[in-house]
Amino acid sequence: MAVILHTPGPRAGWWLEHMRALLPEFDVRPWDQQGDLGDIEYAVVWKPPTGGLKRFPNLKCIVSIGAGIDHVLADTELPKGIPIIRTTGSDLTQRMREYVMLHVLRMHRRLPEIEAAQPRREWLQAVNPPAYARRVGVMGLGNLGAACAKDLASLGFNTHGWSRTPKSVEGVTGHAGPEGFDAFLDGTEILVNLLPLTPATEGIMSKPLFDKLPEGACVINAARGQHVVDQDLLDALDSGHIAMATLDVFHKEPLPADHPFWDHPHVLVTPHVASLIDPAAGGQMIADNLRRFHKGEPVADLVNLEQGY
Repeated sequence: MAVILHTPGPRAGWWLEHMRALLPEFDVRPWDQQGDLGDIEYAVVWKPPTGGLKRFPNLKCIVSIGAGIDHVLADTELPKGIPIIRTTGSDLTQRMREYVMLHVLRMHRRLPEIEAAQPRREWLQAVNPPAYARRVGVMGLGNLGAACAKDLASLGFNTHGWSRTPKSVEGVTGHAGPEGFDAFLDGTEILVNLLPLTPATEGIMSKPLFDKLPEGACVINAARGQHVVDQDLLDALDSGHIAMATLDVFHKEPLPADHPFWDHPHVLVTPHVASLIDPAAGGQMIADNLRRFHKGEPVADLVNLEQGY
């Protein structure tokens, strides 16, 4: 029972030893030492190379090191019908809750304006409405989105959520489907995107969406860069219709040094850190899910391949 591990980056060696310790009953192999390809039944990966997974004729399951699976589905030669398991859990959810709350409050309390006034030595007492008078909308009410929306509601924000199908979240006004999208956007002053990336959601943050938000709205994207049409967002920011944007994810990462987001006065770039997986906790979740799948037990994070999440 062999597991192939693809973890590019400086911690590849650490991941290998960590997963070997967590899965002693499996033969865990690094990507550059695959051995007999027929031995490999499981792949634990982050951004696998195109065509890499089709090399394993007996592959039974792919485990994504992270909550998203778009980096796996991006492989145009991905073998069909292989189950995919996401890696989620309380650690990832907690980190996303912190990130969303931080940046919603930053926008709500107008901290960027106060920070910009400091070099001018301007005593800017920016006035903001109370939280209950501020409408915040969360696109995507899966595990992460629902947790963030519930937190925002508990702080008193007028919180709305939108999802593909109806969802019930305590304290949150729900909207669903294409028929509920315009009503969700109408009046939303701070928009948080936590949607999965699918063909239906790619490019959703574009001019038609921005135009439906009220003048001076703010946007936060902590989902995937491909949700945003970059030029449309830049145009909306330059016109003042969108007041500010916090962006954690981008079409190309790291964000190229010449991208206009870096220098835009109303954009905060964060380097895909909203919900980074903790290697220790994440490794344990991966091992637990893989072991359950191997034993034929239910796996909560098994992906619906038709929906793409």
